[in-house]
Amino acid sequence: MPWPSRKRDKGAVADKKEPDAKIAKTEEETSDKEEEEKSSKPPAGSSKSGWKNWKKKESEAGGEESKMTYCHWLLKSEPESRLEKGVDVKFSVDDLKAQPNQTTCWDGVRNYQARNFLRSMKLGQQAFFYHSNCKEPGIVALVKIVKEAYPDHTQFDQKDPHYDSTSRKENPKWSMVDVQFVRMTKRFIPLSEIKAHHLAHKADGGPLKDMMLFSRQRLSIQPLTQGETSRGSWLPLSGKLEVSLMVFSFLTAEEFDFVLSLEEEKPH
Repeated sequence: MPWPSRKRDKGAVADKKEPDAKIAKTEEETSDKEEEEKSSKPPAGSSKSGWKNWKKKESEAGGEESKMTYCHWLLKSEPESRLEKGVDVKFSVDDLKAQPNQTTCWDGVRNYQARNFLRSMKLGQQAFFYHSNCKEPGIVALVKIVKEAYPDHTQFDQKDPHYDSTSRKENPKWSMVDVQFVRMTKRFIPLSEIKAHHLAHKADGGPLKDMMLFSRQRLSIQPLTQGETSRGSWLPLSGKLEVSLMVFSFLTAEEFDFVLSLEEEKPH
């Protein structure tokens, strides 16, 4: 995931000028105009539904497999201290839980495609909170979107690591959302375990065979399909420096459901 960014307390986003030493969660900065012109909508899911108990229901109308939609996300954040332009970008799930109302803004995204994903997030959608750029990356908790996309104040703050001198207040380039802690997962779900299922599903057509976490590792935000988890959410990548991975990603419902179901199983 690209360079992560700090989060701030909900409600302090618009006029807070002093950067808080919080988490990394942003995309590698880019000014490539072509990236901005790309579609603002997440790509349609391509993974086939149905694998063992994760079969998709046929539509009542035509008996055909229903279209896959992305309504879940995976958000990456660094749980260990790391300085970026003199600011500690550390932000663990414990830091999130310590925020007022256990809520924070997800600022600092500086990649056009990731920004577009972020702008497509809807109120109430769930996401996996993912610890990245650490000894053992993986999913530690569930969060939800409590405020849809609005201008990211850090783009105008010259003291912030993610200041963008080319952005204008009358037409802001960058957005952020507010997220709130929901609960810890019943157990830590490591990246290595998710990847093992991904590789197995690539061979037998399981729900994680096309999981964005492993196919688009340049973004810090990723969506999940309804099958990759048992509810719906965004999933972050990890294992390398944030600068080379995604801050978030989307999942299909199938992907989300499957990944979430892993919390009920014994660690491999």
